[in-house]
Amino acid sequence: MSTASKISPPPGTGHHQAPECATTPAECSGLRLDKVLATLFPDYSRTTLQRWVRSGQVTVDAHPASGIRQTLSGGEQLCIAPGPDPANPAVLPEAMALDIIYQDDALMVVNKPPGLVVHPGAGQPCHTLQNALLHHDPGLVAVPRAGLVHRLDKGTSGLLLVARTSRCHQALIKAMQARQVTRRYEAIVLGEMLSGGTIDRPLGRHPVQRTRMSIRHNGKPAITRYRILQRYHGYTRLAVELVTGRTHQIRVHLASLGHPVVGDRQYGGRNTPPGRHSLSLAVLARQALHAGHLAVQHPQSGQLMHWQAAPPDDIQAFTRSLAPLALN
Repeated sequence: MSTASKISPPPGTGHHQAPECATTPAECSGLRLDKVLATLFPDYSRTTLQRWVRSGQVTVDAHPASGIRQTLSGGEQLCIAPGPDPANPAVLPEAMALDIIYQDDALMVVNKPPGLVVHPGAGQPCHTLQNALLHHDPGLVAVPRAGLVHRLDKGTSGLLLVARTSRCHQALIKAMQARQVTRRYEAIVLGEMLSGGTIDRPLGRHPVQRTRMSIRHNGKPAITRYRILQRYHGYTRLAVELVTGRTHQIRVHLASLGHPVVGDRQYGGRNTPPGRHSLSLAVLARQALHAGHLAVQHPQSGQLMHWQAAPPDDIQAFTRSLAPLALN
């Protein structure tokens, strides 16, 4: 069967990636365009390929495809031109400082500070990590979500994986779905936990408060592993590993044990447990949660890559303030 190959980009493609072309095999005669595309370009999801057909980024014998249901006869030259979807509003580049831990032609690892929103959304059209990435690398306009493979909450700091090509993006998404990306966090929770463990409780949108997540029997599977790093009077510092990656997963799972993350007011976290001691602790303006370790097999070289980032100053200051409360 034919395989996709890169050709020189036509004039005017700007920062779009070079088109990839393949010839429809004879055995695909009579099949729909979307099915043939999925076979010839397996590095891209069906959803992405269908979106490109609808936005005119797929040609059949140098003519725009008529639709995903177009029937092929065999022998046609199919070309895809990965790029942004004209039907979606553009996310504008914005000059912002980025803490880039690692970068090569395929991917980047960025250390996100607390308080920075990852993606634009309702009420936040700019000043996000996605805006900053598009300014740093204009070529990311051709990659879904500017290459962001996963996300962190606004109040959570730490490492994020960014793909620099659509092919790499799809490979990393598949690795994430196959649970082949290691993501470890440091968290400080309220209460004195006795041991580590695994939380296996499905999560779904809260039935009343739609900005919150909750434990739901009919929710999506969610698994979190944790172990104790240090116990204090009224607090525990944990190492937490995501097996799945649901919205607010760590925060909801730990709160469901009665040990919410310090500073996470949405799920019951405070800075100081009431009535436990009189020590005046440093105040955190956000949840004490930091994504400090990331590991993945590089989509091009196959090498297992590891990255680490220490918690920001606010969490480190809070941790130091707990030292007089440490339990042996």
